[in-house]
Amino acid sequence: MENLKNKDPFLKDKNIVLALSGGIDSVVLLHFLYTHYPNNLRAIHCNHHLSKHCSEWDKFCKKLCKTLNIDYLNIDIFIENESNIEENARKKRYHSLSLSLEENEVLCTAHHQNDQAETLLLQLFRGSGVAGLAAMPKSKPLGKGVHYRPLLNVAKSEILNYANEHHLAWIEDDSNTDTNFRRNFLRLEVIPQLSTVYKNLTKILCRSAKHQSEALQLTHALALIDIKEHQLISNDNRLNVAKLIKLDTHRLKNVIRYHLNSLDFLSPSDKVMMQIIEVLFAKDDAKPLVCWDQYEVRRYQNELYFIDIKADIKEDFCPFHEEFKNLPNFSIRYREDGQRIKLPGKKHSQSLKKVLHEANIPPWERSSLRMYYLDDELKAMERIGKLAED
Repeated sequence: MENLKNKDPFLKDKNIVLALSGGIDSVVLLHFLYTHYPNNLRAIHCNHHLSKHCSEWDKFCKKLCKTLNIDYLNIDIFIENESNIEENARKKRYHSLSLSLEENEVLCTAHHQNDQAETLLLQLFRGSGVAGLAAMPKSKPLGKGVHYRPLLNVAKSEILNYANEHHLAWIEDDSNTDTNFRRNFLRLEVIPQLSTVYKNLTKILCRSAKHQSEALQLTHALALIDIKEHQLISNDNRLNVAKLIKLDTHRLKNVIRYHLNSLDFLSPSDKVMMQIIEVLFAKDDAKPLVCWDQYEVRRYQNELYFIDIKADIKEDFCPFHEEFKNLPNFSIRYREDGQRIKLPGKKHSQSLKKVLHEANIPPWERSSLRMYYLDDELKAMERIGKLAED
């Protein structure tokens, strides 16, 4: 959508969810969506509890939706980490919104052309690469649905004109004037100064972001070519180290960045990326580990493992657990140092360490494997199977 005068073809026959903050941008988008798609719309308000006025904003949004007979949901979000509040609030907000999306729903947010320009500058001053400078995409998958930004090519001035023309009411976030937040600093002080020298600055920056987005698509296409041609990724989303290191360094890094993005991991800094490269060339008997944010990269038996340590842990179905769990005197225990077990078909017992190694189970996963006992006798082990009867 290039303006607010016409329908958005992308939204035709879609089930729409609006992220409604109560600010002018989301209120204008609510009015636009309600005007054109009144029967396919619901709204979600995320209450971050960061302002003393947050309850008032929830009430405003709820009342507005009730007036329009639009389904409304408030989601309470609490920020535990006080460092980089902007980023932590954004992560929690989108995580909550993604969980709230139903199959094939479209989440619409009110990001506009000026937001895109600010995002490009923020990423530039962070020293970001192509992915960061591509700024915000028009649309991308989110949860069970899609995240879509209808106003991304619409100027802030047009949003203001629309709000005044339709006599809309909205709330003002008191934090928007706090220049301790970098985005506010850019919006209120840097961009106005630059605009006195560079005419149409916002459009120019957005055009640059579009060029970077096209370049990003090319780097993704190249990564896919390398992955397919060299068969770099296993069915378990691990990278083959021996094959990967045959690539030139810049293509190797491109594959890793693409793979991390596909896993929805936070993009690593240049320093972290160099540490990951060092992991690839570490000695075979080393146990290399690279950590950043909540993510880890490890190497084991010629494969690179990518781990989100805060991801919801889902216990895989284990047929042996199902078989034994309801029997009397059943218990679950875990590995002990120096433990030995006897596998079916073997004449002698073996060290559990050797068995796990031969089963290609990484060292950091071994201590969490469930061992199933009946009457204090070990009967089976998760991912290993039933043990030999004495």
